[in-house]
Amino acid sequence: MKKNFNYCKTHQDLLLDYGDNMSSEVPPQVQNQIAQLQQVQQQLQAMVSQKAQVEMILRDVEEALNELESLPDDSVVYKGVGEILVKTKKEMAKEELEEKKETFQVRLKSLDKQIERLQTRFKQLQEQIRNVLGPMGPQAQ
Repeated sequence: MKKNFNYCKTHQDLLLDYGDNMSSEVPPQVQNQIAQLQQVQQQLQAMVSQKAQVEMILRDVEEALNELESLPDDSVVYKGVGEILVKTKKEMAKEELEEKKETFQVRLKSLDKQIERLQTRFKQLQEQIRNVLGPMGPQAQ
């Protein structure tokens, strides 16, 4: 379930849209809101990137679990520990991977909630800025 994120223009781009001398006409409160909007946008981008990394790790863990399932119970299994491979029991490797999978699933749910909160805040700020700048914007010129 992929979501598209629509981000607002940068603070400078917003001010440029309203004319060269507009930054002196934009109230400090609105300039602050635009700066907050940018900050939320950056946080969203970071969260989306983290989510992609966690999803990739989860896919790798699930693939490893599938491979373990296909092996006979008496198979020799090695796991990576730093720069070396260490012999381990299939069941122990499976338990460790299941724990890792569970941890990253929780992390993914947490990231989804954070992204949702940030998207809501982003939309609120965007709407507040539009409400103030709307009448002064390029459409009114």
